[in-house]
Amino acid sequence: MKKNRKRDNLGRFTKNRSEFSFVNLATYTSPEIVEVKNKEWVKYGIDNNYFQFLIDRYNGSPTNNACINGISQQIYGKGLNATDASDKPMEYAQMITLLKPEMVQKICYDLKLMGQAAIQIIYSKDRNRIAQCEHFPIETLRAEKADDKGDINGYYYFNDWTKIKPSDKPLRIPAYGTSNENIEIYYIKPYKAGFYYYSPVDYQGGLQYCELEEEISNYHLNNIMNGLAPSMLINFNNGTPNQEQRELIEQRIAQKFSGSSNAGKFILAFNDNKDSQAEITPVQLSDAHNQYQFLSDESTKKILVAHRVVSPMLLGIKDNSGLGNNADEIKTASLLMDNTVIRPFQELLIGCFDKLLAYNDIALNLYFITLQPLEFTEVDPTIQDEETIEEETGVKLSEEELKMIDGKRAYETKEEAEKVAKEKGCNGSHEHEVNGEIWYMPCINHETLKSPCWDGYIKRGTKIKDGKEVNNCVKAKQELSEDEVEVVLGSLASSATKMDEKYVFVDEVGEDEKVNNEDWANYLIKEKKSTLSKIRDVLGLKSASEDNVGSVNDGSAFSSLDSKNGLYKIRYKYAEGMEKSDNSRPFCTEMMRLSNSGLVWRLEDIDNASFGKLVVENGKGIRKDQKVNIDFRHKPDLPYNIFELKGGIYCRHKWVKVLYRLVSNTEVSENLDNYKKVRSIPKYAQKNPRGSKKAGIATDEQKGKGAYPK
Repeated sequence: MKKNRKRDNLGRFTKNRSEFSFVNLATYTSPEIVEVKNKEWVKYGIDNNYFQFLIDRYNGSPTNNACINGISQQIYGKGLNATDASDKPMEYAQMITLLKPEMVQKICYDLKLMGQAAIQIIYSKDRNRIAQCEHFPIETLRAEKADDKGDINGYYYFNDWTKIKPSDKPLRIPAYGTSNENIEIYYIKPYKAGFYYYSPVDYQGGLQYCELEEEISNYHLNNIMNGLAPSMLINFNNGTPNQEQRELIEQRIAQKFSGSSNAGKFILAFNDNKDSQAEITPVQLSDAHNQYQFLSDESTKKILVAHRVVSPMLLGIKDNSGLGNNADEIKTASLLMDNTVIRPFQELLIGCFDKLLAYNDIALNLYFITLQPLEFTEVDPTIQDEETIEEETGVKLSEEELKMIDGKRAYETKEEAEKVAKEKGCNGSHEHEVNGEIWYMPCINHETLKSPCWDGYIKRGTKIKDGKEVNNCVKAKQELSEDEVEVVLGSLASSATKMDEKYVFVDEVGEDEKVNNEDWANYLIKEKKSTLSKIRDVLGLKSASEDNVGSVNDGSAFSSLDSKNGLYKIRYKYAEGMEKSDNSRPFCTEMMRLSNSGLVWRLEDIDNASFGKLVVENGKGIRKDQKVNIDFRHKPDLPYNIFELKGGIYCRHKWVKVLYRLVSNTEVSENLDNYKKVRSIPKYAQKNPRGSKKAGIATDEQKGKGAYPK
């Protein structure tokens, strides 16, 4: 019997032959940095999305995730401090304001994960000082092409660079020190040979293994979810296709069946007849589990090497090395990693922070407080000065050696004591003799240094006890009393209103974001300039909006925060400041109910509830002689500030500022989208009055959680 033989396109019999190809299932490439023609920015990665690739490797690889989290936490430690903080209290206070802990934490995280970080610099109106520093998401920035001198003068912002269209125009933000604008970008990146615009991560060599670890996890997961199956060899018995056809077949098979996500999938084939069917041969891997275990272990080791982790135990990763069982070896590993890995990151950041602080004429000896246990630090008081020891340990050893009298600091000179006295708000100094030595203390007598009452109590005048006049100490309350809740709510409930339909919502922001009302409104809202309004402007006539001041009844009454011509209005609503609590106080529960129903308040309404003298009559708050929460005030002569303290100590709510615009005479500015992405307007202004900085911060997040200062 003759075998079936096939003819070619010329009618000639062809020889039976078999060919096979290897299909590459995946490839890895390093980031490409490309200057795109006709574009002002420089791409990072082939798809201009290399930052997202790094984020995916962080989310997908457990070992890489642990390394980045652990190292970034060690870089930040317990935060920034300065060895000369006590000598320069004003400069130190300014530093804390500019370099806020939450911002510095984010910078440390970005620097480790992304290899670089960015800070948004906001200047004062006259640019004489830096008014504010904010973290800027590095993945949203692309560098501007360098000028003729090789300098990068700006960065372009876009929320998602993978979705940018030719018609889109990213927001250009000048680089630090290159413009006269109010907002600039300070770009932090370490030097890496061969890289100019961007800096690769320090674990670049381990990214392949991060991806491998991720794919192994996905493979096992999909095998279990889809049913375990061996690898396959696919034979096509209906002739050998040409090169183009073969490449097309290979491409389609790779798309359908390659990758860990396709593990365990089955193949469904349709054929003209049995003779032309594809032959699928299982390729049995007798020791597949050993191979995958080897790859998994190898990935972990290589990732740790890439991050220069001396001992996995330092990051909470258990292994079988000797470093996991010997305390001395762990100490050695900790010191080695701190000096070779953590310190270089810290020194880079401190150098950048010093440069920014210098703009404001601030010079401090900054350092990061280490997370290392004190016994893991190596100090020698005989050869190291106090500043060096403090930098190494985070502990002011000198404080332990300073003379303390009755729990209060004493000084060697009279001048030092009197200087401290002025800072405390008293005058002069007094002496104490201890073991034949004279020590000086601030204020004219020792009693002024003491708190008039014990912890948890506050002074309310004096009283006669045992024939003597003594301080009258009463227990400080932690929240409004039932009567006071009724008083305050009576006032707030009666003044709460819904905005009239003439006004529509534009934006809302917490007071802690330091947005100036007028700049905020004018940046997001623009007036419609009709022919009539232009004529009115020329003639100096009042516009229609100027007469539209509204009334209390329809919720559009005038507030001091509103525009004088009625084009916009600013109100406040009560909101969750932290995670939602199931145990809210009656005051907060009722305020949230009112706010959720759409009610808002003018600043004046809140002031009346705080600063007014209120009692309840007929269910309404009436201004009379009784003041709210006498015992809980931070100072006896100040009323209880509802704007700042809300429901009291540990309260988890805040006030949110809401912006409305007049529908008939205004429209949304083209700046709104960029503003919502960047959350900064190109001008800086001082905070609002009446302690409103704390209005947008839940009391539980404030220093001391709102408690009476000790």
